[in-house]
Amino acid sequence: MALFFLLTLSCSKSNSTTDKKSNDLIHETSPYLLQHAYNPVNWKAWNRKTLELAKKENKLLIISVGYSACHWCHVMEEESFENDSIAKIMNDNFINIKVDREERPDVDKVYMNAVQLMTGSGGWPLNCIALPDGRPIFGGTYFTKEQWSKVLISISKLYKEEPQKAIEFAENLTKGIQESQLITLNKAVPIFNFNEVTSSINFLKNQLDTIKGGFKNAPKFPMPNSLDFLIRYNYQFKDQTIDNYTQTTLTKMAYGGIYDQIGGGFSRYAVDEDWHIPHFEKMLYDNAQLVSLYSKAYLNEKNELYKNVVLESLDFIKEELTAKNGAFYSSLDADSKNELGKKEEGAFYSWKEEELKQLLKNDFNLFKEFYNLNEYGFWENGTYVLIRNTSTEAFAKAHNLLLDDLNQKIKQWKKILFEARSKRSKPNLDDKVLTSWNALMTQGYIDAYKAFGTKEYLDAAVKNANFLIENQLRSDKGLNRNFKNGKSTINGYSEDYAAVIHAFISLYEVTLDEKWLLASKKLMDTLFINFFDENNKMFYFTTKQDKNLIARKYEVIDGVMPASNSIIANSLFKLGHYFSDNNYLKTSEQMLNNLKEEIKMNPGNYSNWLHLMTNFTKPFYEVVVAGKEASAINKKLINKYLPNILIAGTSEENNTLPLLSYKFNEDSTFIYVCVNGTCKLPQTNLLEALKSIKK
Repeated sequence: MALFFLLTLSCSKSNSTTDKKSNDLIHETSPYLLQHAYNPVNWKAWNRKTLELAKKENKLLIISVGYSACHWCHVMEEESFENDSIAKIMNDNFINIKVDREERPDVDKVYMNAVQLMTGSGGWPLNCIALPDGRPIFGGTYFTKEQWSKVLISISKLYKEEPQKAIEFAENLTKGIQESQLITLNKAVPIFNFNEVTSSINFLKNQLDTIKGGFKNAPKFPMPNSLDFLIRYNYQFKDQTIDNYTQTTLTKMAYGGIYDQIGGGFSRYAVDEDWHIPHFEKMLYDNAQLVSLYSKAYLNEKNELYKNVVLESLDFIKEELTAKNGAFYSSLDADSKNELGKKEEGAFYSWKEEELKQLLKNDFNLFKEFYNLNEYGFWENGTYVLIRNTSTEAFAKAHNLLLDDLNQKIKQWKKILFEARSKRSKPNLDDKVLTSWNALMTQGYIDAYKAFGTKEYLDAAVKNANFLIENQLRSDKGLNRNFKNGKSTINGYSEDYAAVIHAFISLYEVTLDEKWLLASKKLMDTLFINFFDENNKMFYFTTKQDKNLIARKYEVIDGVMPASNSIIANSLFKLGHYFSDNNYLKTSEQMLNNLKEEIKMNPGNYSNWLHLMTNFTKPFYEVVVAGKEASAINKKLINKYLPNILIAGTSEENNTLPLLSYKFNEDSTFIYVCVNGTCKLPQTNLLEALKSIKK
């Protein structure tokens, strides 16, 4: 019997008013859960009490997962969860659980896995129906009201009349969930060859859209860690096809409607092949990683377009997603109110021709050509989403303009439209603070500082890192996931530890403040205690203390965000070198070895692992700067694109780190280029030292 089906439309609508009766979600802090607090559905949060209630009453669970900025989550809420007749069916027959996927990625991963096994794909909103013990029997994404009603009636009828069928299906599905993505220990001797990296990328080339950028077909997702590796790959392997591809992709994304041409920052993805029409939610994790990506690309290429993207995106982050305490908020909604006061996707970001004529006056015709107020830039209902299709240099030449004059006009256009847009109804802000996403943004600021030397960027990184230490680091040396209304909650996941460790290592490299390196090592040791699987040398997504799920998963596939295990493995490689820790290095090597075949066969899903494989197969260096001028020299060092090094440094005698031992000299500042702790003759001139670094 088919117990599932899936519609591919997927990505909140907050109609809650005080005259409605609230449900249990009123006690939560998540903006997404609070959006549902006045639904007639008797929603409950995911916790032990709710799960015990389902068992006690022998009721099926509805586990509905989404997030605050998700457009289709809003649509399903409006159509179904605010409907009294639908709510009655749900309340009479089910225990209904709402989950914020950003707060509880552990829950999301298990039930997303279930839906993908049942249907072949997934998305949000994610809706699963499960036995009282949490084992799923049905799943899908967005459903219309009529479809959802039929599902609820048929599944509840099945469970009441033929419960054994539902139980048998759940048993088989749960077994599949538990066995999927199982990682076995590869006992073969780890041997990596750079030809394996090359063959993986040659295999990947078939999936790349070399004309419009990104991967072939729509929708188009920015994939920052894939592009990050491909930039490095071209740097070390010299592949013109990959070089052309990365530049095309970075340019097309920056020109596209997916990039906010007026206010900076990126939306989550584009629904078309031209990067034109996005789902308009702006997520912190996307923008953090894209700031890092464009900063690195600028270091490598010195392209002014990339620089502008970084500067404008960081202005957006500063103005819209930054708290006074240095923390970063999670997202802006896809929907906002239009001129008629009705919620509409993209209302804040789209334009009508008449409005633009009034605002821009004599410059309108030139603006119209530059931002394509034509068939190419048209969206729907008489509105346009601004999109470029040429460089400022080419446009200036075609219109007999001086480049400086055109750039000044563009700056003025953006100012006029930004001020006009700021008078519109703004998208809702999801103001929860997530540890891993904050660490990604810290990394973004670090990479921007390396590229542009702007002290404000380093200050923002340090401020956020201190926020994480002071608020999210517990006395037992563990991390919490969430911070909201002054409270730190939810036991952290490997994702949180991985992102913080990585950011702290990077912060050490730009500040040479050992505090950050030592903090990263302590967090890594906590990971080993609470997350490590001794059988296969990988790290679980959840700690030993988190036991309410039907399966304990590993995260190994790099998606829009790199997998926690791939970040951890790369950090173990670096920390192993910093502290001469052979266990760290061997664990990193074993983790990579476990996934060697998968990486070769599906490189698009293992791009961050390819960084590690390249570290093991191409030259990798420890660069040590020791002496009173260490900080000044290091500032020049970090301003170069050198993906195959780690940096250590000190301006005083230092024997804490093995790499720094006996390298300080009172009279001169020396630069050491080392491989596995063995150093070449020190240099006092940075450029001379860098000649020793081979690609």
